[in-house]
Amino acid sequence: MRISGGKARGVQLRVSKKSVHRPAMDRLRQGIFSSLGQIVVDASVCDLYAGTGSYGLEALSRGSSSCCFVELSGMACNSIRNNLRIVVKSMGEPALIAKVVQGDAVKTISQITENYDIIFVDPPYDTITHSAQKLFDAFDRALSNNGLVVFEMPGNLEIIPEGWILKKRLGKGNNQPTACLYKRA
Repeated sequence: MRISGGKARGVQLRVSKKSVHRPAMDRLRQGIFSSLGQIVVDASVCDLYAGTGSYGLEALSRGSSSCCFVELSGMACNSIRNNLRIVVKSMGEPALIAKVVQGDAVKTISQITENYDIIFVDPPYDTITHSAQKLFDAFDRALSNNGLVVFEMPGNLEIIPEGWILKKRLGKGNNQPTACLYKRA
């Protein structure tokens, strides 16, 4: 898995062979960032269910001002920190504004007092149906006024919570990962 754009383009991210996470596919991630375009530049982002941190790291490489990575697994948090060091070095930056929070994504985003311009969400697919409403309730408080939620889910799942508009869906196939871009209605 590589960073596909920005200052760290081409950097190989390290993923533990013991990891139980399903990394975001390079092709889907490229499509998402192409769709987001310049919105990413100077954006404050949050990467929920961060796993390898690929969404947040990609955003930082492409010019986001900061990123909060939220992940339950301690082993994955260590991996994100290591990948963050690799990306910082590749970018030639002294440091990036980033923090790694180990915790449950729903609880953590519900308690965060900051506002984000983009929230990336890539949960385990089997948890989406019972956590989606809680997540969107929390997004309403954690998202800036014109912010976007980028929610990865299987192609056969459709979620349009009350008060939200599905702007765009990327990806194809019922059993393939897709990304839904939501904004407030």
